[in-house]
Amino acid sequence: MSGDLKWNKIMGAGLATVFVILVVKEGSAFIYHSETPEKMGYFVDAPENAGGAAAEEAVLPPDWGTLLPTADLAAGEAAFARCKSCHTVNAGGANGIGPNLYGVVGGPVIHMAGFAYSDALQAHKVTNPTWTLDEMDLFLTAPARHIPGTKMSFAGIRDTATRVNLIAWLRSQGSTGMAIPAPDPARQPGAAAAAPVEGAAPVAGAEPAAADAAAAAAGAAPAPAAAAAN
Repeated sequence: MSGDLKWNKIMGAGLATVFVILVVKEGSAFIYHSETPEKMGYFVDAPENAGGAAAEEAVLPPDWGTLLPTADLAAGEAAFARCKSCHTVNAGGANGIGPNLYGVVGGPVIHMAGFAYSDALQAHKVTNPTWTLDEMDLFLTAPARHIPGTKMSFAGIRDTATRVNLIAWLRSQGSTGMAIPAPDPARQPGAAAAAPVEGAAPVAGAEPAAADAAAAAAGAAPAPAAAAAN
């Protein structure tokens, strides 16, 4: 009889514990109840960048006609120091991990016979057969990005002035016969900002002014013909 009473007490204690846990749980849910918001998170009123990447300042290619004549050849030679572990640049120099670079500027992309160029560069030469100034600049900026799959593990040179000086110095190593192009106003600072933006609204008064100028030109055109007739 006393044994049954003992087990009844144990079971009663267990049921009481479960009951207390349920009461506390339901009570907590009732006290700390919160409504789910219609929209999650916080709204940040930030204007959209309608222009996207175009809104950023355009990066113009170097104006070689202006920059090459004033390039710092000593700085370019110093920049080449990072290339010496893979390349030679003297006339008749041996290939290393990379090809000899004598006369490379303005020369063919595959310019050293006997060197095992990557398949990526072999394919690239089909559309870009020559190391033009622009091609060399793009490659030196980020080789793996410009020619994916290239064997050249060099990360690249992000600084434009350093690249210009290096290319100018490389040109002095067997490529001086490559003519320097004339200055290009479209590549000079401010040219991108001056270029008309596609879809931009016309400047107020521009069309009437253009119409007036055209009318004036039309009225003035017959004058020389009349004078010639006389």
